[in-house]
Amino acid sequence: MVNFQQTISCVDLHAILGSKNLVILDASIPPVGNMTAPQYSWPKYRIPHARRFDLNQDFSDPKSNLPHTMPTAAHFELAAKALGVNVESQIVVYDDLGLFSAARAWYMFRAMGHKNIAVLDGGLPYWLALNKPLAATAIDSVDDKNFVMGDFVAQEQAGFFAHWREVQSHTRSQEALILDARANRRFIGADAEPRAGVRSGHMLNAKNLPYNDLFNQGLFKPVNELRQAFANINPKQQAMIMSCGSGVTACVLALAANMSGYSDVRVYDGSWSEWGSLPDTVVETSLDSA
Repeated sequence: MVNFQQTISCVDLHAILGSKNLVILDASIPPVGNMTAPQYSWPKYRIPHARRFDLNQDFSDPKSNLPHTMPTAAHFELAAKALGVNVESQIVVYDDLGLFSAARAWYMFRAMGHKNIAVLDGGLPYWLALNKPLAATAIDSVDDKNFVMGDFVAQEQAGFFAHWREVQSHTRSQEALILDARANRRFIGADAEPRAGVRSGHMLNAKNLPYNDLFNQGLFKPVNELRQAFANINPKQQAMIMSCGSGVTACVLALAANMSGYSDVRVYDGSWSEWGSLPDTVVETSLDSA
């Protein structure tokens, strides 16, 4: 099987369904504001053989009070093994919003040294629109409880995540460009943050690139258009630190940057959930950096 590292189309995934090393993961989570019922995130339909990648529970740091933070390598390895993921697995990950939380799973596996993973371009909505086959049962009643324990080995990679103090230093030095994936009204502070206790606004010297701006009709824009979007917002070709509300859609920016040929990219894991709740971080609410 060909190794995929970024995205795969619904047509191409359909063509390899049932392949020996293929593992399909549903990484759906409810959008921000609908976090009260985790079971709500699991869609009515699923792609055949898809397994539940539970970002809210199994693949988040249980010791953190922040949402979706990266667990330890040991924790991640055990959770991946429990999903039947092997060292030789070809992983395809998708979500029920199209292009949302799947990129977070992609980024996490790459941070743990597994590069043979792709995001399904368009996700479940596009799969449904193309009338591709579906599993007979929903995600919570699947045969995914019967697969064999995997032999996945987590090999934590350096340079994937940034700590808030490092991010703080870059807001002053501007040695790296901080890109915020949130909607513009949240970025400028016009809309209240959906999480309690989090201030509205953005970091000093950050720029706004809403993740939805990278899509066209639910699919990633062509690579040449993605490259132009990054060239427009990052004309100096600086290293980039991606941020968002809780480290999820920041990974959409990271994926698009990877597709565009950028390698010096990190994700601020705590993102705005952390920054906006810390008492001594600078928060701006103007249009100056928009």
